[in-house]
Amino acid sequence: MKIGIVCYPTYGGSGVVATELGIALANKGHEVHFITYNQPVRLNVLSKNIHFHEVFVEEYPLFHYQPYELALSSKLVAMVKLFDIEILHVHYAIPHAYAAYMAKQMLKEDGIDIPIVTTLHGTDITLVGSHPNYKTAVEFSINNSDVVTVVSESLKKDTLRLFNIRKEIKVIYNFIEFERYDVLNTTNCVRANLADEDERIISHISNFRPVKRIQDVIEVFYRVQKKIKAKLLMVGDGPERDGAEKKIMELGIESKVVFLGNTTELNKILCLSDLFLLPSFTESFGLAALEAMAAKTPVISSNSGGLPEVNVQGVTGFLSDVGNVEEMANNAIYILEDDAKLQTFKQKAYEHAHTFSIENILPQYECIYRALKEGCC
Repeated sequence: MKIGIVCYPTYGGSGVVATELGIALANKGHEVHFITYNQPVRLNVLSKNIHFHEVFVEEYPLFHYQPYELALSSKLVAMVKLFDIEILHVHYAIPHAYAAYMAKQMLKEDGIDIPIVTTLHGTDITLVGSHPNYKTAVEFSINNSDVVTVVSESLKKDTLRLFNIRKEIKVIYNFIEFERYDVLNTTNCVRANLADEDERIISHISNFRPVKRIQDVIEVFYRVQKKIKAKLLMVGDGPERDGAEKKIMELGIESKVVFLGNTTELNKILCLSDLFLLPSFTESFGLAALEAMAAKTPVISSNSGGLPEVNVQGVTGFLSDVGNVEEMANNAIYILEDDAKLQTFKQKAYEHAHTFSIENILPQYECIYRALKEGCC
């Protein structure tokens, strides 16, 4: 099949999932066309089955805000015609589902009825999409997609609660490509550059936005390092970083915290980690937690959103109420204080992560594509 994928080409979860999905589809012989304003960050290699088409927005003094959705709609029409694309799979409601709908209407004038699959990822529904300025358009776009999927049961409930949805919503979980992690898991991770031999390594990966509760990450680590010799790896960047650095200085633990910024080497960093912290206010799924588990890293997280669907209490790690940093720290210490216990949690996290392997998830998307192509979905 010839599949067009529209996503944000950034480090965010929706862009990562869309890119990994496209790569997996291409590896199975499908022809995949990424259509967005930059090459996705996880799209390191272009092959004969993978194509990237840049959406360029002309800048005119007349426009206060450049009309990206118009440029995207036009680009989608052109690419569908040029490459005979059979399915459009758009990730994130704004503006992708709306742009895809407009492209669909334009293509109908040429006798082309292109099916649209819309995958909702989280903040496009719970934060941005539900804002009064966007809600009507988002609701319209969802209801006029041919198939709608979400990445967790929690997000499905939120979508139905926030919008008047007339379509069936299918839950297809996010996934993990185990091959890249298994290569690391079967080799010795070199920790010497980041921590002493007797130090535990704790990590956090995010976009450093308020919803990630970066101050809680620091508070949990501060309590842990009082009991256990440890280093904290902070991966990513965003508006909360300055406040985090200030807090670390105030607590006097700057020598124990390393900021690594944005990187595509997340699997290598997680391979080095003994524990992953994700105390978010909410997560539609918790892809970072799943990536940690695939690297044999247990997770201390909040119990909000889709996280309980990923992190199993007392098995792959522990869940606590949002903001309960004392309980999170105590659970972290419980895991880290004993080598045998830590290894058990690592192994259980790795085993449970296989539930979300690409081999289990990819066929669910392929089934949707086939049904749409055959006109029976």
